[in-house]
Amino acid sequence: MKIAASSYSFSQYINDGRLTQFDCIAKAKDLGFDAIEFVDFLTPKGTDPLDYAKALREECERLEMPVSNFTVGAELLHPSTTLEEEIQRVKSMVDLAAALGATSMRHDATSGYALGTRSYRGFADALAVIAPACRTITEYAAEKGVRTMVENHGFFCQDSERVEALVNAVAHDNFGLLCDMGNFLCADEAPASAFGRVAPYAFYVHAKDFIVKSGDGRDPGKGFFRSRNGNYLRGTIVGHGDVPILHCLSALKNAGYAGAIAIEFEGMEDCLDGLRIGLANLRRAIADAGLE
Repeated sequence: MKIAASSYSFSQYINDGRLTQFDCIAKAKDLGFDAIEFVDFLTPKGTDPLDYAKALREECERLEMPVSNFTVGAELLHPSTTLEEEIQRVKSMVDLAAALGATSMRHDATSGYALGTRSYRGFADALAVIAPACRTITEYAAEKGVRTMVENHGFFCQDSERVEALVNAVAHDNFGLLCDMGNFLCADEAPASAFGRVAPYAFYVHAKDFIVKSGDGRDPGKGFFRSRNGNYLRGTIVGHGDVPILHCLSALKNAGYAGAIAIEFEGMEDCLDGLRIGLANLRRAIADAGLE
């Protein structure tokens, strides 16, 4: 099983100028990863995004580091322009994925209706809008040889029942899920049971870990954010937190998953240490789960 490094994991070093997206390819290889996932493009000013995608692909090929996935944002319920324009923009991201050499692409569905307001609209109302949009995008992507998916991400479209409902509403073989082991906690859902539900729909997987503290206690301070229902979460090294990594991997095995798993590190620890230690921990867990 290939283990990839998400370029998002290098954010500490990218944000302070120690690494570029190009540098991340070699750094991931040096750390022992098998592939790399790109999260958005940091296209230099004046550079055509398609040219940038092709240049990244050439560097990956030179270093023999396959591109395991391409991840982009989207808002299909409340687009900043029109829904048709947002669909066309996401289709252009599919073109970038193809140029990059990625055979899969994750895009967001929606951040949903405003939290804390009673609008008499719920996920079923959103589903009527976002499912046809996702199907239109994936039909286009299928022609390009790119599978599309959404992630359990963004609070509103995050619970296992909701992302399962979206996949089944789209009802297209080219559309599935990016299943993130940690993100179900953002919707206050137990990752192990959630993974048991969504593993059959997985096209791609993120290994992520969180330290969890009850919202009934004191604010732990810097580094923590709050879940949808107010629990405290802090990203950490895979294997150091409260996410049942082995249990999630067992669910993947039971579902016959044979794709890649990417580490998405978003902790306070040094990101290179986080990736190095997390990779060792994940490899052991994969072996223990019998997924090798």
